[in-house]
Amino acid sequence: MREVRIAAVGDVHLDESLRGRYRERLDGVEEHADVLLLAGDLTRHGTLEEGRVVADEFRGLPIPVVAVLGNHDHHSDLPAEIAALLSGAGITVLHDDATVLDIDGVRLGVAGGKGFGGGYAGKCASDFGEPEIKAFVGHTKRIADRWRVALKELQADRRVVLSHYSPVKDTLHGEPLEIYPFLGSYLLAEVVDAEGADLIVHGHAHAGTEKGVTPGGIRVRNVALPVLGRAYGVYCL
Repeated sequence: MREVRIAAVGDVHLDESLRGRYRERLDGVEEHADVLLLAGDLTRHGTLEEGRVVADEFRGLPIPVVAVLGNHDHHSDLPAEIAALLSGAGITVLHDDATVLDIDGVRLGVAGGKGFGGGYAGKCASDFGEPEIKAFVGHTKRIADRWRVALKELQADRRVVLSHYSPVKDTLHGEPLEIYPFLGSYLLAEVVDAEGADLIVHGHAHAGTEKGVTPGGIRVRNVALPVLGRAYGVYCL
């Protein structure tokens, strides 16, 4: 079975002022990777105008593109409309579900979605007390449950989880400790460890570090553009 090459980047934060500038950085991407994953925060403020820029920058690439949205893409309360713009450009957008790509006979499964926060084992929020706190934690729990179903049903030779929020704190080193609960949740890693995957990629943590691992030993890569310092990272499975 051949090796599959995964290109990934998040937090590109495109707007009209950047039209055409990211696309030029993707020239020849097919020589380095078999698929491109976008880990959310594709816009600055989640407007339709910015969504159109993102769609145009990643439209018609010679390799498949799979994306999730991030918190910035929700800022204008138009995530469904932005997702529709991306889908119209041929980009597969995950919403706590999965897709399977045929890479020269190798079935690559990609599962995931935006993810959410809550913190990490021993220092996390719990669904106790005020309804607002219960709602915060409950949102992440529902996402983790949907990921569990998506992964359990995913039939593939290689499996990648694509998220915006981080499932581990390893890749947050450099971020202020005070904001860790808003950068991700251990619940996301817990479900991936239980159901299995070969790689997790995420964004969101601009001041974090690239490499981490779940408690179960799955590779995690923070592909936020400010962390990578290049148009995309490439990871082989």
